[in-house]
Amino acid sequence: MKLWGGRFGKDTDALVNEFNASIQFDQRLYSEDIRGSMAHAEMLMQCGVISREDAKAIIQGLQGILADVEAGKVEFTPDNEDIHMNVEALLTSRIGDAGKRLHTARSRNDQVALDFRMYVRNEIGTVVGRLLELETVLCRRAREHQNTVMPGYTHLQRAQPISFAQHLLAYAAMFRRDVTRLEDCRARLNECPLGCGALAGTTYPIDRWRTARAMAFDRPVGNSLDGVSDRDYALELLADLSILMTHLSRFAEEVILWCSWEFKFIELDDAYSTGSSIMPQKKNPDVAELVRGKTGRVYGSLMGLLTVMKGLPLAYNKDMQEDKEPVFDALDTVELCLPVFTAMLDTMTVLRSNMRKAAGRGFINATDCADYLTKKGMPFRDAYTAVGKLVAACTEQGQTLEELTLEELRAVSDLFEADVYESLKLENCMALRSSYGGPAVSETTRQIEEIEAFVAAREHD
Repeated sequence: MKLWGGRFGKDTDALVNEFNASIQFDQRLYSEDIRGSMAHAEMLMQCGVISREDAKAIIQGLQGILADVEAGKVEFTPDNEDIHMNVEALLTSRIGDAGKRLHTARSRNDQVALDFRMYVRNEIGTVVGRLLELETVLCRRAREHQNTVMPGYTHLQRAQPISFAQHLLAYAAMFRRDVTRLEDCRARLNECPLGCGALAGTTYPIDRWRTARAMAFDRPVGNSLDGVSDRDYALELLADLSILMTHLSRFAEEVILWCSWEFKFIELDDAYSTGSSIMPQKKNPDVAELVRGKTGRVYGSLMGLLTVMKGLPLAYNKDMQEDKEPVFDALDTVELCLPVFTAMLDTMTVLRSNMRKAAGRGFINATDCADYLTKKGMPFRDAYTAVGKLVAACTEQGQTLEELTLEELRAVSDLFEADVYESLKLENCMALRSSYGGPAVSETTRQIEEIEAFVAAREHD
């Protein structure tokens, strides 16, 4: 029998039951639903809405259901549509009429809003923990490669010398922002919708602050219409996860390039690579490729929920049942990608000599050559033009700037002296870039220490 069936004169069609039911996916909210119900029952008792005996029976009954669910002894049924009605039906079957009093002063509308907020809040903590693990690995690998010279790129063209440490720390900076975005999302969602009822609150003398505190919320949601219809936190989470996956995907793309024979900057560990069914020489970066591919899946979840929400009038509409699957799928995807990507980075071998060899070609010290002339008194734009002529000559002769004789350099400008060769040495080019945020060891050390402190502050919370 439907818990809402009093208004209806005939049973719901089987197809409608199947179409309407959400238990197949919202059952993962069982813990939040039961814990929220226990807090609600306690508040009703404290406010004198239900008796102490009924509240005790309800709470004990819910504790028993929670234990049985976690022990795999409960099978939810689509006949009761969703997790809320499944739990209530189980409770009533176990403790009788007292179970029917649990739903006093609440609706499934504020109940699901509560469960979903609690679930998202908890999962944000899981994702943040995974990101902090990734940050720790990036800092450790960066410390190993503060003096590893590689070409920095723009337009995928060799541009200027950097260290591999700085490249890794660029991603560490991105993932740090991901952590703070998720923390901001968690702070904004931490308002309790329970007590908003269907949309207009309740006539019972409830204490919404009590239930908010009991479930570690900062405060109750301030408007009951907003409380049952708001899904901003789900949209914000999906937007944050989409940006996070953008960062992972960009990093994955570089890993894919770096382990190709065209770059060969890194070698992935055998445990994090796959082979070909027909080409015995192949070692494929499937982990990175799957992360890159799964990014589109998370984007799709965001666009799907935005589309659901864009035309809904206040307050609750059944369309909003479509909020959970995209959030669940996006969280599952991110929580699957982060640990395997982290392990892949932790175990990869960095081929320093290949990075250095690549840095030696492509004239990535040309800016340093122009800076040399500028420091000797030449206007930078004139120095830029002079070095451009040198690069053109080197390109024709198959040489690098360092291979030009002093006489050839002075043919362009008599400001060149023998000390220019120290300025053109790639290790010096990198080391002298000590401006804030640059690749010099002093600066990468600062960046590493800042990320490590950022991680440590959260691990101790």
